[in-house]
Amino acid sequence: MSSVNKEPLAAAVAANAELETRIRRKLVRQHFMHLIGADLTAIAPGRVEAALTLGQQHLQQRGFAHGGLIATMADLVAGFAAVTLVPDDFGVVTSDLKISYLNPGVGQHIKAIGWVLKSGRRLHFCEAEVWCDDVLIAKASATMAVIEPVGA
Repeated sequence: MSSVNKEPLAAAVAANAELETRIRRKLVRQHFMHLIGADLTAIAPGRVEAALTLGQQHLQQRGFAHGGLIATMADLVAGFAAVTLVPDDFGVVTSDLKISYLNPGVGQHIKAIGWVLKSGRRLHFCEAEVWCDDVLIAKASATMAVIEPVGA
């Protein structure tokens, strides 16, 4: 019989479930994300993934995923990666976003991965990658400004 203490693992699983519930509650008010059809597929402290199925409404005139869609996906995952590290009554907004487009978005599915490089009291420095099927199509860096609750 194993004498391994399973309490730390159970606590970590419970904390991640609580984090996911908190982030999903905030997503209800993320109307633009819903409009484009994106959904968060993975949520962990300092890291978020999102996906969407490409439709005609997402394409530019040459049939590639629109650059604005790609930037939106990068912004979405970088921002919510930062949100995972602030208290529940705080928020974040994008202070700056720099994106480099590496390949045209041609395929069926967009996947974006965002993570926090360094979190601070007022600013979080983040990065994101956007993939179309199995091809890296963009890389982004973002600074997220922490918004404190009114009266804090």
